[in-house]
Amino acid sequence: MDDAGILRPVLQVIEPQWVREGAGVKLRRSIGGASLDSLDPFLLLDHFGSHNPEDYRRGFPMHPHRGIETVTYMLAGLVRHKDSLGNKGEITSGDVQWMTAGGGILHEEMPEGLGGHMEGFQLWVNLPSELKMCPPRYQEIPASKVPWLNPVKGVAIRLIAGKYGNHTGPVSGIYVDPTYMDVAVECGDTFEMDLLIGHNAFLYVFKGGGLFCNTQIESTRLVVLGEGEKISVTGGLLGTRFLVAAAKPLREPIVR
Repeated sequence: MDDAGILRPVLQVIEPQWVREGAGVKLRRSIGGASLDSLDPFLLLDHFGSHNPEDYRRGFPMHPHRGIETVTYMLAGLVRHKDSLGNKGEITSGDVQWMTAGGGILHEEMPEGLGGHMEGFQLWVNLPSELKMCPPRYQEIPASKVPWLNPVKGVAIRLIAGKYGNHTGPVSGIYVDPTYMDVAVECGDTFEMDLLIGHNAFLYVFKGGGLFCNTQIESTRLVVLGEGEKISVTGGLLGTRFLVAAAKPLREPIVR
């Protein structure tokens, strides 16, 4: 970390909106809603989770995707999935599924609670025009393959994609060169990292709160970051946990 690096400023703080999707799954949407239509190349971020099965048990019956990538990251519970190519399986606590829809795929996602709770995130990432019709593919990463890092006192990182220090996340071969990680910072401790200049970036604060790039933020909020070289987060009274996402913008028209 270069201490002289320019800190990315906070451009916008988004309060997620409650919506119903699929067959009635209740979730928080922060990208893809009225406050933030997109953040190139990110098209959507949904935070789902509840202790009440009625909020999620109807799931997402068979539905199509094309020309995008969907990234599902589970914190608790599981999601059973199957698709029109004959693939099927489940992702559970700590697992990641990075699906490249490419030229088109039908799939079904049915969440279930474990121990009375189900929670996770789905992020949609755009594909460039030349890859819109590529063959669909999956990268399914079990929790055991997602490294836990403890770079400094009071900081824990789950590195899904991109680099932190000498470590590289298990998701690879993605056109927009993403950084995607889950970070926990204890009260009074500080997390810092460099992000590639020119990459668009956001933080999604889902537990606690603290000082995010010199701005006090409490959960649950999405923080859009401006241009710069690094980010810095200091945990508040109860600490904090958040997602870090950054990627190369495509600068192409979006048709939903």
